[in-house]
Amino acid sequence: MSSPKATLERLPRGVQVTLGLFALALAAFPFVPVDGRDFYLQMLTQMMILAIFAMSLDLLQGVTGLVSLGHAAFFGLAGYALAFLTPADSPVSLWWSLPLAAGASGLAALVIGFFVVRTHGIYFIMVTMAFAQMVYFLFFDNKALGGSDGIYVYFRPDASAVGIDLDNRTHFYYFTLAALIGVYLLLRRLLFSPFGRALSGIRVNEHRMRAVGYGTFGYKLAAFTLAGTLAGVAGYLWAAQTGFVNPELMGFHMSAHAIMMVILGGMGNFAGAIVGAFAFEYVMHLFKDLTKHWQLLMGGFIVLVVIVAPKGLLGLGEKLFGRGKGDAP
Repeated sequence: MSSPKATLERLPRGVQVTLGLFALALAAFPFVPVDGRDFYLQMLTQMMILAIFAMSLDLLQGVTGLVSLGHAAFFGLAGYALAFLTPADSPVSLWWSLPLAAGASGLAALVIGFFVVRTHGIYFIMVTMAFAQMVYFLFFDNKALGGSDGIYVYFRPDASAVGIDLDNRTHFYYFTLAALIGVYLLLRRLLFSPFGRALSGIRVNEHRMRAVGYGTFGYKLAAFTLAGTLAGVAGYLWAAQTGFVNPELMGFHMSAHAIMMVILGGMGNFAGAIVGAFAFEYVMHLFKDLTKHWQLLMGGFIVLVVIVAPKGLLGLGEKLFGRGKGDAP
C-alpha cells in the first residue's frame, strides 16, 4: 500500500506550468512537419491511451492505497467488448459502443471488487491477481472467445455524426487527447471532492476512518468500480487503434506495466501517471533500439528512479521548483 508521504496531491507552480506547456506541445504536434509523422502520431496516441490506463490505476494505488495486480483485466475486457460489438462488414457506432464497453469493464470491477475490497494488504494484491488470471484463462482457453490467438477489430468505431473520422490518424490522435484531458480533469475534480478526501483518508488510516463513521467498504468498492470503468475506456481506445485484442492485454505483465508507470511518474497526482506513462514508453523504446537485453536497462532505470526520487519524476520537479505559499492544487 502506498505511504502517505509517497503521494503528490499538490504540485509547485513551476511543475504546473511545465505540464501545461507539455499539453500544448501535444496539441500542436500534428502540425509539426517531421519525417515519419504518422509513426510518431501512432506512438504518441498509444502513450496517451496508456496514460489513461495509468491514471485509472492511480485512483486505486496512489489515492486509495490499494495496489492491484489485476487491473489489466478491465483494460482487456473493454477491448474484447469492442471486438465482439463490431460487425464483420461495417463499423460500430462510437457513441453507444464506448459507454457499453466501459460499462462492461465497470460491471466486472463491481462484481470482482465486491469480493476483493474486503481484503487488505498483501491479501488484496494476491486476490486481485487471482481474479485477473481467472479472466485471462477464460479467454485464453476458450476458442469461442478467440482463444490464445485473439480477435481482430476490422473497423474503427464510427463517429462521423459529429464530423470525426477515427480512420484518420490525426482525428484519432485528437480524440484520444480529448479523452486524456477529460479523464484527468474528472479525476482531479474527484480528488478534492468529499469522496476523494475520504479515499485519501482510507489510504492514510482506514481504521480511523471507520471510527469516525465512514463506511470504508462502500468507498473502496466505488473507487474500484470507477477505476475499472476508466481502464475500460483505455482498453477500448487501445483495441480501436491497434485493431487487435488478445488475452495478453489482461495478463499480469500488463498490470505490472501500469504499476511501473504510476510509480515512475509519482503517485497521488494524476499528472504523475501521465508523465510516468510517457516516460516509461519513451525509455522502453529507446532501450529496445540499443540492445536486445533492454529489460536489464529498464529494470535498472526504474530502480534508479525509485532510489533517487521516491516520489517519482514529479517529485524531482518538486525538489527543483520548490513549493510556494500560493501554489494551487
